[in-house]
Amino acid sequence: MARLPFDVENAITPDPPAHPLAGLFLVRIPERDVNTADSCDLDRWALLFLLRYTPTVNWLIRLCVIGLGLSCLPLQLATAQDSALDKQYEAAQRALADGNYPEAQRAFEQLAQAHPEIAEIHANLGLIYFEERKFEEAVPELRRALKLKPALANSATILAMSLSELGRYSEALPGLEKGFRSTDSETKRMCGLQLERAYTGLLQNRRAVEIALEMNRLYPDDPEVLYHNGKIFGNFAFLSMQKLSQVAPGSVWTHEAAAEAYESQGSYSSAIGEYRTVLSIEPKRPGIHYRLGRTLLARFRETSSAVDLAAAVKEFELELALDPLNANSAYELAEIHRKAGEFEDAQRDFELALKSHPEFEEAHLGLAAVLTSLQKPDLALPHLQKAISLNRDNEVSWYRLSKVERLLGNSAEQQKAMTEFQRLHSKKTNEPESGKRLFSPDEVTRQDVDPNSPD
Repeated sequence: MARLPFDVENAITPDPPAHPLAGLFLVRIPERDVNTADSCDLDRWALLFLLRYTPTVNWLIRLCVIGLGLSCLPLQLATAQDSALDKQYEAAQRALADGNYPEAQRAFEQLAQAHPEIAEIHANLGLIYFEERKFEEAVPELRRALKLKPALANSATILAMSLSELGRYSEALPGLEKGFRSTDSETKRMCGLQLERAYTGLLQNRRAVEIALEMNRLYPDDPEVLYHNGKIFGNFAFLSMQKLSQVAPGSVWTHEAAAEAYESQGSYSSAIGEYRTVLSIEPKRPGIHYRLGRTLLARFRETSSAVDLAAAVKEFELELALDPLNANSAYELAEIHRKAGEFEDAQRDFELALKSHPEFEEAHLGLAAVLTSLQKPDLALPHLQKAISLNRDNEVSWYRLSKVERLLGNSAEQQKAMTEFQRLHSKKTNEPESGKRLFSPDEVTRQDVDPNSPD
């Protein structure tokens, strides 16, 4: 009896392509036992493909494992003496194993013409089209495969993703939602990313955010997921602000949102104008004098305008008059005094900031610098130790600790602190641009290692 044309060889795994993202390979399984030709073990008969998933523009290339069930083929094929068909399928296999998609496509197209009744041929061909980004061609082949054999679940998933790539989101949704419920992590991940896209395209932004939140939980360290989730959250925030401006264009909330947006873009003059509009509507609104002072201080760093600096000081003082517990305002005043060499005033304001917020790392560092300048290293030491306990990766803490330990005559401790500072500083200096923080969560002026500042 001739060997079944679609059998695969015994437990041979072809060598993968040289580049880890370069292709698709076939995991082969033991050939069918002709003595059990009338039965079919679906668990045993499976083809596994390592699929390089190439998303649309701006999407990262990912690898995905897709399983296609190859159940029993028609018995008449098992008994056919068709060596030509055998060779044709072997060639298709080799092309898949080598990642030679054009050749695999031609081979499976010929097989599909010769045997249109075999679902797995159409499923393989649809998978190849998907990999080649020929989504229009993939859809009908995958539909034919599913019509012949509805149980090909992975083909249904690839069909849904193909429809999503074509922007046919309504058609794609059922398959993507089902795929997102899959127990296979990579299938769930890929369908989740496509669901975010589909829901956004259908203007179902709330559902897109729900999927993004779930993706964050499932894949907290996945850079592609984090990137697309950031876009989803950013889009939702934009739409919320847009609606705010439509329903309440003259409200303090709209002007405050505009001020913060201008500030984040570095449009300080526009931000200052919006913050002042907020204060004209609600003069005692908490936090606005501080934000206005912070924006004036940012413009001062660009222009070195004494007028801006004086105005910033006034705004911080007004904020403290309204809210004595506003630690950020006290901190900024203290830092302005410190840099001006007004150490007693700086000490007072740093201590005020720490009174209401004892875990304020930057305030501990600032106060330690002031006490060091006042020749009180013994009082500075516990503030540096506290700062380090809050954040061991801040090079400024170790630099200032080294200086204090030297003043206290502790040469061994000074050397330890300096060694740690040098390690952190080297790490920071050599950090690639992609690894540096794109956005800073800090609302206050950070302490830094500035040889020209009074430490």
